[in-house]
Amino acid sequence: MTVQGLFSARASAAAQISAVPRIAIVGRGFSGMMTAIALMKTVRAPFHLQLFDPNSSVSGGQALASARSSTILNTRVRDLSVSVGDNDDFNDWLCSNAAFRAAVPAAIPGFRQIFVPKEIFSDYVYQRFSEALAARRDITVQVCNDPVVAIRRSHGNRFLLESANPANPLFDTVILATGYGLTAPDAGGEDASQIRAQRLVARPHAVLLGSGIRVVDQLLQLRDSGYAGQVTIISRRGFLPQSHTPNSADPVFPAETLPQSLPEIVRFIREACREAEEAGRSWQSVMNGLRKHARSLWRSLPARDKHQFNRHLRAIYDSHRNRLPEAMHLRLKRELAEGRTVLRRGRAGRRGLSGLFFTPAGSTVEEVIHAERIIDCRCQAPDLSAPLMQSLLSAGLAIPDELSLGLAVNARGEPFLDDGSTVAGLFAVGPLGLGSLPDIDLVPEIVSQAYAAVERISERFYPQVKAV
Repeated sequence: MTVQGLFSARASAAAQISAVPRIAIVGRGFSGMMTAIALMKTVRAPFHLQLFDPNSSVSGGQALASARSSTILNTRVRDLSVSVGDNDDFNDWLCSNAAFRAAVPAAIPGFRQIFVPKEIFSDYVYQRFSEALAARRDITVQVCNDPVVAIRRSHGNRFLLESANPANPLFDTVILATGYGLTAPDAGGEDASQIRAQRLVARPHAVLLGSGIRVVDQLLQLRDSGYAGQVTIISRRGFLPQSHTPNSADPVFPAETLPQSLPEIVRFIREACREAEEAGRSWQSVMNGLRKHARSLWRSLPARDKHQFNRHLRAIYDSHRNRLPEAMHLRLKRELAEGRTVLRRGRAGRRGLSGLFFTPAGSTVEEVIHAERIIDCRCQAPDLSAPLMQSLLSAGLAIPDELSLGLAVNARGEPFLDDGSTVAGLFAVGPLGLGSLPDIDLVPEIVSQAYAAVERISERFYPQVKAV
């Protein structure tokens, strides 16, 4: 499907396609849509954009995926603007939405501090995309649902994207926005193993795998849909998300020289949290302030400390940075206190006919947790063994980061090579760079990176045209 810029003549645009830069974005989750918005708002000259994703709809990606449209996001409105330099853009959009304004009158005149359903944020992102496209009469946007299985470098420093369509043209720029990975649409429905398990399990029991926002989201979805059975949450490290403060926690962080080693950093942050609470603030304020320093702290760590952080501290760090709205956290605490939901620390194994094999932490003895349904809520790291990633690595177009969580990238999303150089025209925006850029899975960081990447693209193709 090809969409012309508003009022553009189809024949005229088609004639210009070969004469303008061709840009491909692989992925139509939030990272992909954000980069497309940034391109259309920043590059003030003609180009052709092609969006690749096996999913036919704009889902928001794995991080925003939800079976329930009313699920509340865990980030305040003030931090969800897709307009760089205008933190109030989402708030202004909500204020102009009469239906939403009528439903949440207590927040008027502004909604900056509240949490909103994911469907509202998705509507906002899609509308901003549509508006950006409508304002451009000089570009074309094409959507392709064929999965990209490989990216090759061709003669003339252009890129060939291999998919089910053998007629794909060459591209001058490729932006990987695959998030945690691209998957084909789920056919839905119960599989045979779940149906057999329902016959074998004596009483309703569901097992949820994970420790992040998604596992709590799924738990509350089950309860809201009337599920009254026992729920067991299996977490590798035994941590669940902490709570946001009732009101905004303005960022604070000590101004003295930051420590350089991992043990010193941990002690430093703990002391900062203690001092903040003694001063009447909150540890959440310190964690919000830490985000401004996270990348410089990460760069200063030797590889040994980075591996140690990933093994022992990442889970507790994630539980404190990816927090729940207070109301959701209170529901989670009530579930655990009443015993209807149990948190177990350990490793999930293979599935059996009547449940899941499980090895508790500190034990080597495997047991079976009998359950009629098992739901995997883990946010998987990008799969570097997937054909698409392997095509980049084997061709020398990218290298894994130090922890093999994704690709090694700089702040603009340009993948590094072994010698520290980058490949002109190739970018990886969003969670693909999580091993290089802490918090690059959060909306404000993705927005900033998308605009930084687009400015680089604009400089490359239109050095005489100022970005706006």
